[in-house]
Amino acid sequence: MKIIKGVFIFGILGFLIWYFFIKEYDYQINFETKTTIGTVNQSIKSWNSSLENPQPIQQINEAELLQTIRRNDSTYTYLWKLKNVNDSTVKVSAFVKNEAHTFKNRVLIPFSEPILEKTAKQTAKAFLESLQNHLKEIRIKIEGIEDSPSSYAAYVSVDCLQIEKARGMMANFSLLSSFIDENNLEANGRPFLEITSWNREKDSISYHFCFPFKKTDSVRGNAFISIKEFPSKKSMKAVYNGNYITSDRAWYALEKYAKNKNLEVSMLPIEVFHNNPNMGGDELQWKTDVYLPIKED
Repeated sequence: MKIIKGVFIFGILGFLIWYFFIKEYDYQINFETKTTIGTVNQSIKSWNSSLENPQPIQQINEAELLQTIRRNDSTYTYLWKLKNVNDSTVKVSAFVKNEAHTFKNRVLIPFSEPILEKTAKQTAKAFLESLQNHLKEIRIKIEGIEDSPSSYAAYVSVDCLQIEKARGMMANFSLLSSFIDENNLEANGRPFLEITSWNREKDSISYHFCFPFKKTDSVRGNAFISIKEFPSKKSMKAVYNGNYITSDRAWYALEKYAKNKNLEVSMLPIEVFHNNPNMGGDELQWKTDVYLPIKED
């Protein structure tokens, strides 16, 4: 009995030491959502920018984000951890801490609902609602293996943040369409975009925004516009419906699908656009064919 009692007391003391002095965060919230880690990652960043006095998010890696939120006179730290549960579901965990009152919070949480706990629940609920609303605004359908279109095209090169991709396209749409008209070129397909580099740690991309036309030797580029032939590439294809700002959600879906199929892909997607976003309209009717090239031996 003395041994059992000693083990019990030692266990309780060990737990208390861990709970008050070793445990890194004060409170934890979990929920699951049917999407990809990349989509949740980008949605946290987008939602963070909508908050009052947003602080920069620190990306530890794509599945771990460190966020600071200031409410009244208090500062809260949120460590978001994202994990695939299965092929279609992501578990989202938020680990919350208030450095100024961490000991007090850990005493109160088992017996009451301190401000930190209330705030954490409200914050997690606000983000979840934002994420769910976003997922209602997009549709992604994986269509399998298909070759991307080959074309001869006039293009501009753009360097920007991932979220600014559509802005760069809209800024250059008139430039490219005027070039096609002024040179009496015959359009040969829909405008498309080819990602040439993607820094996932910094959310930065480089891409060619392209207007395809029937090949002719009489036309030359200029200081702003280049011309070249874009070959077809064996790819995983998805159809994305929604605002072009967030068509990268299809990149993540294709990456996850390819991984499940043990296919090695290049994360330099190609997007073919069926609508002119300058014309507005129901964004769920906007269509983008998204191709993720398959690496070949």
